[in-house]
Amino acid sequence: MTRVSRTRRRRERRTRRPTGWRILTGWLPRWSTIRGRVAIVLAVPTCLLLVLTGVAVADRAEDWSAARESGERVQLALDVQNLVRELQREHGLTSGLLGGAGRYRPELADTRRRVDAIHAELQRRVDENAAPAFEEALGSLDQLPSIRERVDDESVDRDEALGFFATAMAELNDAQLAEGSPHGDQRLGDGLAALQALAGATEALAEERGLMNGVFVAGRFAGGQYLEFAGTRAARDSAVRTYEQLATGPQRAALDEAFETDEAGQVAAFERLADAGADGSPLDAGADDWWTASTALTDGLHEAQRLVGEDVAERADRLSADATRQLAGFVALGLLILGVAVALAILAARSIARPLDELTRQAESVAGHRLPETVRSIQEAEPEVAEQLLPPEPDPALARGAEEVTRLAAALHDVERTAVGLAAQQTVLRRNGTESLANLGHRNQGLVRRQLRLITALESKELDPDALGDLFELDHLATRMRRNADSLLILTGQQLPPRVWTGTAEIAEVVHSAVSEVEDYRRVALVEAEPCSVHGGAFYELSHLLAELIENALTASPPARPVEVYGWWDGPEYCLAIVDRGNGMTEEELELANARLRGEDSFLVAPTRFLGHFVVGTIAARLGVQVEVRHTQSAPTTAAARGAGVSAYVALPPRLVHPRAGGQAEQAEPPPAGAGRIPQPPARMIGGGG
Repeated sequence: MTRVSRTRRRRERRTRRPTGWRILTGWLPRWSTIRGRVAIVLAVPTCLLLVLTGVAVADRAEDWSAARESGERVQLALDVQNLVRELQREHGLTSGLLGGAGRYRPELADTRRRVDAIHAELQRRVDENAAPAFEEALGSLDQLPSIRERVDDESVDRDEALGFFATAMAELNDAQLAEGSPHGDQRLGDGLAALQALAGATEALAEERGLMNGVFVAGRFAGGQYLEFAGTRAARDSAVRTYEQLATGPQRAALDEAFETDEAGQVAAFERLADAGADGSPLDAGADDWWTASTALTDGLHEAQRLVGEDVAERADRLSADATRQLAGFVALGLLILGVAVALAILAARSIARPLDELTRQAESVAGHRLPETVRSIQEAEPEVAEQLLPPEPDPALARGAEEVTRLAAALHDVERTAVGLAAQQTVLRRNGTESLANLGHRNQGLVRRQLRLITALESKELDPDALGDLFELDHLATRMRRNADSLLILTGQQLPPRVWTGTAEIAEVVHSAVSEVEDYRRVALVEAEPCSVHGGAFYELSHLLAELIENALTASPPARPVEVYGWWDGPEYCLAIVDRGNGMTEEELELANARLRGEDSFLVAPTRFLGHFVVGTIAARLGVQVEVRHTQSAPTTAAARGAGVSAYVALPPRLVHPRAGGQAEQAEPPPAGAGRIPQPPARMIGGGG
């Protein structure tokens, strides 16, 4: 395999390989810009970091929410315990009332009001916090008003009434355990469990207080009351042991302090007395003393409960605060990562894009100003000086950029230097070519002039009509050759040899002179021309201009169709129209032709068949004449369609013409609105055609 084949295959592989990559990057926004690519490259690892940070934030947010919810549940549990405490008091007073102690009615009424107030507030808070277990437990108190009515009218069974209170308080305590802690913290869970155990001990003591209050009022145990007493005392002791296993040192000390009071000692003494009356013997104990001592102990347990609740609530608040700080820290970290990524993207993009933007500006300046101006200077300078002209140095600020940008700027300057060198060479070549063409034009013009003088001398001596006709044809050919030589000199920027026409000439004479310089002059007709005189100094150049336009019209027309010439006044200007009805031109071709007629292009880069346009444009610029080509008739329906022929319109400025007597009398009027575009000829001349 040859080296060329291997190189071609490698190039083909490199060309095929990026296809999938282009498909992938085509979906990425702003991938076509450096800023966009830098942003996307930095966005990928940044997004991964943000995802990891988001996972941590979500985890911290969950902990924060759980800690906050735990704090609310703890506070709700403490408030429920306040309700349980008042229910325990109502339970004990109700037990005494059903035992026959009517003196408890005023205190029972106050307790009921407190129970109702706490119950109503708890119901509102449970509804707001969506705690199903507490809501269900509070629902068990819906029958409390009915039980109270039956207690007041003594129509309820003692066991039913006391059992209702015991069940309601047990459900409230169980609800606390059912709700638990949503946080999952071990210490918080142990605190809630200790609070639950202490609540169980307090509940058992409250049941014992209510039960024994009735027993001491009756003076003895009845039925299975002793077994019930023993069960509640055992439940209290079991709850206390559970509490001691779960509680912290300060929490155990708070419970020990409650059991070390005198009232606790009195409760123990009453319990020993109750043990002595287990066989149903009379109990010599004051119910009021028992109620006072047991209530004091119950209050002590509630106080220990409050302390434990405060510890648990403080733990929940601390967890919530820690979770809040961690959440804020992760959020701040995410924002910091995002800010650093954005800052790095901006700095990286600017560090790359700014020098490239400056380089782009320099390239645009080179393409739009520096290089054209340098080339123009080269074209206007002498050949020896043109080869020494160099482009200006690039902006030194680019040399302080990245190495790649500096190399690119140097490469751009090398391109500019090469372009200037090529322009200098082309300028020298063009100037040499133009000088050669001008030299040939002068030689041809001299030869043709000598040829015309010789033909004129022969014509004056010839008497044979046939020979004289041949001499006339030869004279016509020589005249056309002289026009071509003149055109060559005009294209090269040379001045024509002076041919003076003294005075003025009629416009018809100018047209006939132009017709005499074209080949198929028999097909040209001056149909109608309003009287006008042309200054003699412009006669030959204007005749040359019209000859080129008439030649183009004859070339574009079928052999059987004539070319018509019209002339008319338009204000102070005199207009001529050379009309053909040949194949016509498209809108694009008309636009290019008018550009050449305005001198906006160079004849060196155009096909040779358009040289006549450049000759006309050069002469028109010298004389200040305006020339334009249009469709002869209606414009085509599409830009690519051709019209039915082309008309060339020539507007002569006032300084070249003046009217004859009886001619246009309005030449002193100002130009009409829209001047600068040649007006259409009068409708009577060419039937209103375009």
